[in-house]
Amino acid sequence: MNEKKSKFDKVLSSKDVFVIAFGAMIGWGWIVMAGEWIDYGGSVGAMIAFAIGGFMVLFVGLTYAELTSAMPECGGEHIFSLRAFGKNGSFICTWAIILGYVGVVAFEACAFPTVIKYIAPSLVTKGYMYTIGGFDVYASWVAIAVVAAVIITFINYKGAKTAAVVQTILTVVIGLVGIALIAMSVVRGDAANLDPLFVEGNEIGGVFKVAVMTPFMLMGFDVIPQAAEEINIPFKKIGKIIIFSILMAVAWYVLIILAVSLIMTSGEMSASELVTADAMKKAYFNSNIASIICIIGGIMGIVTSWNSFFMGGSRAISALAESHMAPAFLADIHEKTKTPTKSVLLVGLIAVAAPFFGKSMMTWITDAGSFAVCLAYMMVSASFLKLRKSEPDMNRPYKVKNAKIVGGMAVLTTAIMCSLYILPGESQLIMEEWIIVGGWILLGIVFYIYAKNSYGEVFGTRSKLIYEDVKETKHKFAKAMEVR
Repeated sequence: MNEKKSKFDKVLSSKDVFVIAFGAMIGWGWIVMAGEWIDYGGSVGAMIAFAIGGFMVLFVGLTYAELTSAMPECGGEHIFSLRAFGKNGSFICTWAIILGYVGVVAFEACAFPTVIKYIAPSLVTKGYMYTIGGFDVYASWVAIAVVAAVIITFINYKGAKTAAVVQTILTVVIGLVGIALIAMSVVRGDAANLDPLFVEGNEIGGVFKVAVMTPFMLMGFDVIPQAAEEINIPFKKIGKIIIFSILMAVAWYVLIILAVSLIMTSGEMSASELVTADAMKKAYFNSNIASIICIIGGIMGIVTSWNSFFMGGSRAISALAESHMAPAFLADIHEKTKTPTKSVLLVGLIAVAAPFFGKSMMTWITDAGSFAVCLAYMMVSASFLKLRKSEPDMNRPYKVKNAKIVGGMAVLTTAIMCSLYILPGESQLIMEEWIIVGGWILLGIVFYIYAKNSYGEVFGTRSKLIYEDVKETKHKFAKAMEVR
């Protein structure tokens, strides 16, 4: 097997890696869904649900942490599954994760103008075009989404560092908004508003109903391995940051739920369209400005999630092409920006096209993508167990303790999540979403046959990457010189 050095520039610091993952995980959900979580599970029940969900996701995160440190290559899931299960298993895993990433990108493109509507309703309802999936599509709504999509594409085209800088600024803004809400809830909140702590008569069921939502709120840590070749920190630290980002995201959601529960009564939450924004308004003496600031924080969350999954999707596509499982041009790396610009443009094209299909259809894509991500998570977890057995001597800078328990729990929890989508009577997918899943499978079969016929024996093969770890001492010295 031929060996090669990475074509990517190592430009991402520890801070960059953390904000890419954390920014992806906190997104917009804490603004629009906090009230729903509390309604389903009760105030304490919703917090427990996120703790349980975080515990489940942590097992998956631990498998990612070890595998990323051991195989720090662009493509993440693709690389792990290729080494563990070969080209066929890897194609399935990669094709699944691409649907998840592209689904999020498409949804965020539509979510952006939808959120703008809360601030300036008249701005996004000009020039009625048509209705699709029960959603009225307006020219101004589409235009705002397309402009935003072009900007996000341009940022990612310019390089990973540019995307990371934008991600850092926006994540800081989100953090400040959240801290402002949490802090004021302590001062102005009332413990009596926490009632009901659980949904009366359905305590366990309510907690479980929220818990099954949490893995999708916590998607985003998996973007880190997609950009592994661009990370300029010791391999061992990559694993630690993955785990830290998950823990911080869980803490974020729990604290947001607590803050909203302290400030808002059950009746107020029932009457509110955006519970978190209204909680912010009430906490700051019924200030409309405070509500708008909270919504702006939510908009920033859309962009951070959009940006992260854009990066992940383009890298996953590039990795597939690098292994001769997709058209070769998608693996091209720009000489100047050191990014897979053709893959970036492809994801950008999807983001630009998405708003024309309306918000409803994009919700269907996101739900279908959530199932695909769960499937990919299960295959990565299985790869972790397989490689522990088949390659026990593999260099693992971040090595998980009690591997059989961790890997087994990761496979079990992800298998349970997958079953909630496909078991008769339990499926979380509606007909339109099943059509998308089926269409994606058929498209994958077409791509598979095309690539196999086009590349023949080299299908599923790639040059072995020479891993060049950033030594701790060298890394610290470099950082010290930067300060000087």
